Amino acid sequence: MLRRLLLPFLLLAPLLAPAADFDFEGPPHNYWKTPLTDRFTKIKDDLESGKLKLDTTSEKAFLTSLLSALEIPATSQMLVFSTTSLQLRFISPRNPRALFFNENVYVGYIPGARIEVVSLDPALGGIFYIFDIPRGDAPPRVERSARCMNCHAREDTQFVPALTAKSVVPGAVGGSLVAYRSGQTGHGIPLKDRFGGWYLTGAENITEHWGNTAGRFVDGKLQKIPVEPGRYFSYDHYPVAGSDVLPQLLHEHQIGFANRVIDATYHARAYLSEDDGQLSPEHRQELDDKARSLVRYLLFADEAALPAGGIAGDAAFKADFAHHRRPGPAGASLKDFDLKTRLMKYRCSYMIYSDVFAGLPPEMRQRVDQRLVQALSEAKPDPEYAYLPAEEKRAIRGILKATLPNPPAGL
Repeated sequence: MLRRLLLPFLLLAPLLAPAADFDFEGPPHNYWKTPLTDRFTKIKDDLESGKLKLDTTSEKAFLTSLLSALEIPATSQMLVFSTTSLQLRFISPRNPRALFFNENVYVGYIPGARIEVVSLDPALGGIFYIFDIPRGDAPPRVERSARCMNCHAREDTQFVPALTAKSVVPGAVGGSLVAYRSGQTGHGIPLKDRFGGWYLTGAENITEHWGNTAGRFVDGKLQKIPVEPGRYFSYDHYPVAGSDVLPQLLHEHQIGFANRVIDATYHARAYLSEDDGQLSPEHRQELDDKARSLVRYLLFADEAALPAGGIAGDAAFKADFAHHRRPGPAGASLKDFDLKTRLMKYRCSYMIYSDVFAGLPPEMRQRVDQRLVQALSEAKPDPEYAYLPAEEKRAIRGILKATLPNPPAGL
């Protein structure tokens, strides 16, 4: 149901049920004091010292070389024209913001503005950076942003540093008129409720969605205004000529996954600290419930179906996405696409290899591993996972045993 927006929102949205108002800055989390191990921080010193030299001949050249240094495919490009960013004054249908991602890092670029980076730390979740594109030989000066916390560590993220995503109807002359799917992220959101404020290409089979649409109120009623991708701007300012639907579907899946893992990590750490390392019965039950929810998401329960006829997906992006695939028996991989009725051929998320999943506290990881083994059992099938055929469960177990560091015992 649509509702009026009073304020613009930020980049990307989250999670689950009500959560505690975490003091993520203080013990035991110590967000600002804990040493960082995320992927962008690992190259930050080299970037600022000039040891890591990027191409500064143009904004586009710098962006392309930065993406290469972070192993982010340029083909993951998604364009958004809603003013849902810290740098909202630069964004419009004539100057869209571009987002790029891999499993661990997200980069935002607006022509004429600053570079934004969200890098996922295994212990702390989202680490937010912003910096000017350098001119000439001067290296960039990177700022770790506190302002991002105003949206990325509030109600929508259960008060932990995570990712946010909204669907909005942008006003024809700026701002956002309405928002929907508030407080939700992930592959379970119906396609008809997605993409508001985003350019969308390659989505001919999706007949209902809010992409490529602005709006205005006429006599109190919302009137849609079609916004054709590329009509008001030149793709020459961006690495890729398009904003393909497949990266946007994967992006939604990843946000939902990462946010659930970050939420579980902060809860486990808080409860262990509160209970002096010995979880109370109440806290044990809460972590058990979170493990159940996370495994359901990991195994694509409740995934929204693709439209009749499926989607094609950009061929170049599919090739880039498969670059780091981890083949198991007979070459099968968690990065193999289906794209006919669902996203992936084998319904176990490739995000199980991500840094944030690897950073789950042992007390949480043990619960997730136990649930995962139960869910994939053929000998004692769990009715909750009846949508997974025995053959698919067998294939997933084989892939995980061959490719996942420290796979769960009993797979």
